[in-house]
Amino acid sequence: MTQRRPQTTSTRRIEALATLPLFHKLGGRKVVLAGDSEGALWKAELLAATGAALHVFAGGGAELFGSLAKQDSAGLITVHPRRWQPADLQDAALAIGDIEDEDEIRAFVAAARQAGAPVNVVDKPDFCDFSFGTLVNRSPLIVAISTDGAAPVFGQALRARIETLLPAGLKAWAQAAKDWRPAVQARELPFALRRAFWELFTAKAMREPERAPGEDDRAALFATLDRLEGTQDGSGRVSLVGAGPGDPELLTLKAIRALQSADIILYDDLVSPGVLELARREAKRMMVGKTGYGPSVKQSEINALIVSLASQGKHVVRLKGGDPGIFGRAGEEIAACEVAGLPVTIVPGISAAQGAAASLGLSLTHRDHARRLQFVTGHARSGDLPEDLDWKAMADPHATTVIYMARATLSGFRDRALAAGLDPATPAIAVQSATLPDETRVAATIATLPERLRELPRGGPVLVMVGHALGAARSSAASVVDRRSA
Repeated sequence: MTQRRPQTTSTRRIEALATLPLFHKLGGRKVVLAGDSEGALWKAELLAATGAALHVFAGGGAELFGSLAKQDSAGLITVHPRRWQPADLQDAALAIGDIEDEDEIRAFVAAARQAGAPVNVVDKPDFCDFSFGTLVNRSPLIVAISTDGAAPVFGQALRARIETLLPAGLKAWAQAAKDWRPAVQARELPFALRRAFWELFTAKAMREPERAPGEDDRAALFATLDRLEGTQDGSGRVSLVGAGPGDPELLTLKAIRALQSADIILYDDLVSPGVLELARREAKRMMVGKTGYGPSVKQSEINALIVSLASQGKHVVRLKGGDPGIFGRAGEEIAACEVAGLPVTIVPGISAAQGAAASLGLSLTHRDHARRLQFVTGHARSGDLPEDLDWKAMADPHATTVIYMARATLSGFRDRALAAGLDPATPAIAVQSATLPDETRVAATIATLPERLRELPRGGPVLVMVGHALGAARSSAASVVDRRSA
């Protein structure tokens, strides 16, 4: 087996962006708006809500903005009953024009850029330095949605969906965060403790989003922070997280929270890019892949790396395909952390067996066919078939057997199980890359399946399931099935 060294991955953490979303602080700053339409009025209301010093150049349509100006008790809105001029754009933080004439559009854009002001021309994306997104307003919590001008109605539909998912009470929690932040900052805590406080705050807000936080909540959170500060010894923590069988939508909420709070993520080859996409952007990613019969990082090196990084005060997430407690070497990593005195949290994941069964639409414990479900490995430390399997149990006609890492050893498993009395006609299915878009299956009997594994593409994890509970699925997977062509 070729030894592989842990490596920091250099793949892009963020996919290509059509535009960069930014949030501008406009309070008291000059913003220029040129136009006299209903669309310009809407933009004026939006800009006024930010506290900008808004100058509206409305030409002959100044009366349209009269009501808005009357509501401006701070005197921040000025409506000019004339057309804009280049000098009007000096010192502007933003320039917005609701203009139809193309010559005037070009002149407005040129004047704005000459003045150093980012410019937007309503419904004219080719002339825009920035665009206005569709907003979900729970200020100071704000969600902006952009389709890069391609489908505003689609963006509005997404906003409506998000509106239903974000309780109105989150506005109060966001305001509390803004109000309490100075007190947290004043303590001059290390980053890990500050982040721990805000993780606790967020967990509390998400548990009770409908109610406004009060002084009792503040006192309880700061009391917890005091306890954390008193016990802080500079060491970090370790989370063993199940990434599930591959489909990012099968991640648990707890797994996502762990990924969002990670400083360093040590992940296996089996973890899909879509799962890593959900991690905190700033988290360092290191691949510590272990592949059957291929290049692998020694488990002892992974253990040492986990301990070394966590001892530096980092939150280390060890991200494993499937469930970390099922053939994931979690026991050795837990033992290494315990010796080093590091706290370990285990976040279970949906196992590859569960994912494959769900994809096939079958029950592994159908009560007419199975009394027992057993998970076994087809891969011993030596790389060969384990010698200590209970072959009588493998031959049990009332059991469903799931074999992990069986691609190279299935023929030996078949021979030993048949010799122990397993019916050669027992249904068997091999699933490669379960739950991913390129999932591939081969269904046969246990007598014939080992030879048919060559029909599967090279690479990719293969799981084999054996038992009469699989009979219902054989007709739908009697030959190689590639979901990409479905």
